[in-house]
Amino acid sequence: MNNSITIVGGGVAGLTAAIACAERGLRVTLHEAHRTLGGRARSTPGPYVANDGTHVLYSDGEPFRWLAARRLVQPFARPTVGELARLRFRRDGRLRALPPAALLRAVAHRRLTAPVDESFGDWSGRRFGPVATRAACGLVGVITYAADPGALSAAFVWERVLRATRPGRPAVRYVRGGWSAMVDRMAAHARSLGVRIATGERVDARPAGPVIVTTGLDAARTLLGDDSLRWPSGRAVLLDLGLRADRRDPFMVSDLDAGGFVERYSMPDPSLAPPGHTLVQAELPAGADEPRPAATARLEQLVDAALPGWRGRVTWRRDAFAGARTGALDRPGSSWRDRPAIERGDGVWLAGDSVAAPGMLAEVAINSARTAAGLAAVKLSVSGIDALR
Repeated sequence: MNNSITIVGGGVAGLTAAIACAERGLRVTLHEAHRTLGGRARSTPGPYVANDGTHVLYSDGEPFRWLAARRLVQPFARPTVGELARLRFRRDGRLRALPPAALLRAVAHRRLTAPVDESFGDWSGRRFGPVATRAACGLVGVITYAADPGALSAAFVWERVLRATRPGRPAVRYVRGGWSAMVDRMAAHARSLGVRIATGERVDARPAGPVIVTTGLDAARTLLGDDSLRWPSGRAVLLDLGLRADRRDPFMVSDLDAGGFVERYSMPDPSLAPPGHTLVQAELPAGADEPRPAATARLEQLVDAALPGWRGRVTWRRDAFAGARTGALDRPGSSWRDRPAIERGDGVWLAGDSVAAPGMLAEVAINSARTAAGLAAVKLSVSGIDALR
């Protein structure tokens, strides 16, 4: 019996699929076009170790538990009480210690179910009012990469609002050493299971035999010749800064006015910056037609408010733009179930952060990859089990 499968793409989805397939007894070959693995989970080399975007994991999700069971995210850090005390919210142009009371009252309704077929702006505005709605949209800007979350499905946005405002200690976890450290552990684990990993090998045509495609939808559409592989995504400007440390800097600033975000990633993980320095990562959703320079200027204004005098402390800087590669956005009338299906037929499966799987951002990639691996194992009549399910 031929139990071989090919995986195209070596990001988090591809590595997850490789591990899950190997655990089920499949012989796996993974192809990655770049010389390094990780995709959007790559981090810069030192002395400042910056992820490709403002990445975190949420410990209250099954993807984190799956990774942790295999020791792929350890060691990790979690926000301390002292760090959380240095959280600030920008609203009405000023930094404040607390979000508006209207938002706090809204998120107390944790059993409330939001509709799929209505926009968040309309639903929340009617139920909670304009102040809470605007603040909620600003709060999830960093999660959605969307400049106007109010235009998205109420169910989609409300799920993310509730995840971001979980009672008690936040579920946010930081992989020590950056996400590349997690990628390295995933690759080592995959190889220990017998996975063959080939980097620097671009796949331009569908491989023969069963295949799981874990690239972005644009690349998958070209590779598979399937024009239906489309789904809306966000766009945002990113700014990473290496700064000389200043103890007065806040831990993070959530911009409730425009959905921006500024965070000192080296505060929970000092290994990300040299001694006496700090690593800051910032993000701001850009409007649909907003030029990148204009969006970057707005992001710099947010950093001005969060870190006064930062320009005189810069020792390293990286600017980036994230467009059509920031995960799925569900519009009113659609949910994750309506996105491109994982099962494509004819021995082809799809995984990534814009396909039909639940979760947020990287969680979608991991969930879809595990599902694709399970479907492939059944298709190939493999009797192995996921030993660390």
